[in-house]
Amino acid sequence: MKGQMRIYYDEEGDFLEIMAGEPRENYGEHITKDIVIFKDEKTGEAVGIGIFNFKKRAKNLQEIKLDLPIDISLIAKNI
Repeated sequence: MKGQMRIYYDEEGDFLEIMAGEPRENYGEHITKDIVIFKDEKTGEAVGIGIFNFKKRAKNLQEIKLDLPIDISLIAKNI
């Protein structure tokens, strides 16, 4: 995942979505019951993650700490 990060939370559906890079056609692949990895349709590259039942996983939203089955690389850009 490269590029700007976009975070969306649907409170009614209790679904958190984190996407990176420019919006593009993608599909979701469940890796657990409540976690979906979104992949680019053309390249198969991971472009985001979705978490169902987010509030159940993060009971105190002031201190969010989730163990997710993914690795993330971050690169700082000079601004």
